[in-house]
Amino acid sequence: MSQYFVIHPVTPQKRLIHRAVEIIDQGGLIVYPTDSCYALGCHIGDKQATQRIRKIRNLDDKHHFTLVCRDLSEVSNYALVDNSAYRLMKTCTPGPYTFLLKATHEVPRRLQAPKRKTIGLRVPDHPIALALCEELGQPLMSSTLILPNRDGPLSDPQEMREMLGNQVDLVIDGGYCGIEATTVIDLVEKSPTVLRQGKGDASWLTE
Repeated sequence: MSQYFVIHPVTPQKRLIHRAVEIIDQGGLIVYPTDSCYALGCHIGDKQATQRIRKIRNLDDKHHFTLVCRDLSEVSNYALVDNSAYRLMKTCTPGPYTFLLKATHEVPRRLQAPKRKTIGLRVPDHPIALALCEELGQPLMSSTLILPNRDGPLSDPQEMREMLGNQVDLVIDGGYCGIEATTVIDLVEKSPTVLRQGKGDASWLTE
């Protein structure tokens, strides 16, 4: 059975955040809360942990993984961002949005969409997620926790632990955080395109 930490959703305990990041650094796969729903997270360079996510979610190689960042200062290391894209991202972050951008060489190929060489990036508005990224010192490789036999994300951390068992190394209980995935905005082309309408309001893009 995985470890289970109850972390305060507003003022995360530094001791538990540190222990969670130790698990990530040691090749662990964690479940953690975001501003949209719970997600699976691991070290960006950990191939084995990434494969565990694919197995849990039954994902093919066309799936877009997301790098969860502490702020926009990290984005240019992992994606090609022009001025207009940066301005748009700045108005939406932190928040429940995922942006698709062309990946740089800093992103392992296995995380990129195979044909377009893109990667998802986001800065969540959630203290636990941001504290994890801050302690880790780099983005958290992430994917929404939606199981193959479910229509939407799981919301109860206790249920997650029971269902996933030893498939993950840690479940962080940060309370209820929602069951609606992020809004996905494609910024690869000059005109931003909403690929998935989720929690984040994107109506202003079509006004």
